[in-house]
This record gives sequence, C-alpha cells and structure tokens, in this order.
Amino acid sequence: MTIDNAVRTGSDFAELSRRVQRAGLFDRRPGYYTARIGVIATLFVGGWVAFFALGDSWLQLLLAGFFAIMFAQIALVSHDLAHRQVFRTRKPSETAGRLAGNLCVGMSYGWWMDKHTRHHANPNHEELDPDVVPDILVWSEDQARAAKGIPRFFGRWQAFLFFPLLTLEGLNLHYASARAVLRPGLKRRGLEAALLLTHAALYVSALLLVLSPAKALVFFVVHQGLWGVYMGSVFAPGHKGMPMLKPGQKLDFLRRQVLTSRNVRGGPFVDHAMGGLNYQIEHHLFPHLPTVNLPKAQHLVRNYCTELGLPYHETGLVDSWREALGHLHQVGEPIRREHAHQLQER
Repeated sequence: MTIDNAVRTGSDFAELSRRVQRAGLFDRRPGYYTARIGVIATLFVGGWVAFFALGDSWLQLLLAGFFAIMFAQIALVSHDLAHRQVFRTRKPSETAGRLAGNLCVGMSYGWWMDKHTRHHANPNHEELDPDVVPDILVWSEDQARAAKGIPRFFGRWQAFLFFPLLTLEGLNLHYASARAVLRPGLKRRGLEAALLLTHAALYVSALLLVLSPAKALVFFVVHQGLWGVYMGSVFAPGHKGMPMLKPGQKLDFLRRQVLTSRNVRGGPFVDHAMGGLNYQIEHHLFPHLPTVNLPKAQHLVRNYCTELGLPYHETGLVDSWREALGHLHQVGEPIRREHAHQLQER
C-alpha cells in the first residue's frame, strides 16, 4: 500500500463523523463499562485472595499468568478512561485512570496519556510519533541507515528478536513511569509518585510474605514477562508494518488515521482480548467512542472508505503479526547489507 495514491484534500471526515453521530454511536455506555470494570475488579481481587490462600507453592506460577492477563485488562480500561470513553469529564477520568494505572499495575497514567496523545495525533510519523522512535528497534529504512548503538545492534535481526524483547516491556513500562515522575512537568507528579510507590510496596510485600525468595523471583519474572508480551501483542498489530509518514508529508485527518492503521479480525474473543483495539482504524478516527460501539462504527467507516476509494486494511491476528514482523525484517536490510559489506572488507 502506498500513501501517495490516496492523498486528497477536503473535509471528508466531517461527513463520516455526521454519519456516526446519526447512528448514536457517540452515546455513553455506562452499563457496559460498569459490567466490564466490575468483572475485571472482581477477578483481580479474587486472584489476590487465591494467591494468599495458595501459599508458598510453585502452582503460583499459574496465577502469575493470570495476573499478566489482569494487568493488561486493567491497562486497557485505563486506556479507555484516558480517552474519556467512560466518563464525560476530565476529573473522574483522571482519578479512575490513576487508580487503575498507577496503583493497580504500576504504570504512570499521566506519562502514558501524554505519550499516547502524541501518537494519536501523528501515528507512524517518523519524527512525531513517540511509538516509532528508534531507541531499540528501527521502523523505517531511513532510521536503519542512520542507526547507531543499540538500534544498530538489534536492527539486523529485530524481527526475530521482537517477541523476546516484549518480555521486557512490562519492566520498561515501570521504568518509564518512574522516570516520568522524577522529572518536572508531569501533572500531579506527587500523587502519581505516591501511587506508584504504593503499588511497588504492596506488590513486593505480597510476593515476599507468601513466597520463598526463589519462588518470588520466578513469579516476578513470569508475571512481568507475560504481561509485556500481552501488552505488545495488543498494541503493536494496530500500526506496525503499516505505511510510515515522513517529515513534510501531509495528509488530512481521515487519511492520516486510516492509512497508517490496521484492523484485526477474530470475533468476540479477539474483541475482548484486545480491549477493542483490534478496531484500530475506528478507534483512531473516534478516540472517544465507547469500545463496545466500535464494531458498529466499523460498518460505517468501511463503507465510507469504499465510497472514497480509500484503502481500508483489515486482516486476521496471525497475518497482522506476519505483516508487522515482515516489515521489521525488511527495514533492517540496510543494517544487514552494511554489516555484510564490512565483513567482506576484513
């Protein structure tokens, strides 16, 4: 897919927005979120009850996997709160978001919201999207050609290393959150720091009170590793392997969001597992739209894109990863080529 063929000026998004509005899809869904949050909260508390009841046993590793799922589901609720899908106003959204993100999973709500807002404004933009900064991996051939240090080291075989690296993503979220609260500029920095410290103290205390040091360490590694893989598996398919935008390349809002996003099919299981982010195109067009309304919005958006002759990309979950990993391998080619050239010169 190329972007150049789809460039067109105008305010086509306004017409699409009117159609979604007429369908009543912007309406709040308090019943849905009450049920969803209630189920997740019950499972989360129940998991900790089971953890303390089970005691010092290697069977706790099953609960480590369970908590990886719970942490991801709570993070997805925090995501919806940040987009004001649950509450209409800012204050309750931020309060609930900090309780879910900072206290329950140890991830800074304020840091993540700032980063994610910048991503939504310019998805897959090589300079403006923080999610495609070449800090460890490279996302375009231009980034590969300019890569030095860690990105250059990993870039040659990054497609093969992607999933192993995701096992560190949970720790990276904790690290980035701690770093954010130590720097000036984060809103309600003291509160965010206090909640993060409370999470860390409760989490570590629970592990050490119930488990032997060896079991606690293994539980921590399994839990944090699987959480990282789950988070990466939810967020990466939406954009990785889709067209990248370069500096100076201008698209209207509709095309900027549609052309850089990928939807993932899979039915109710994928809908729940990915927290609705498998409808990435609709979510990027209408971030405030309640998650449960995204499948209905998809019908309108897909038909409208057909009317405009605008490519609308949707694939299965396995194919989404095939495309993403294939892209990562392709863009690493300049590093592999230069490395091979250096070996020949020796």
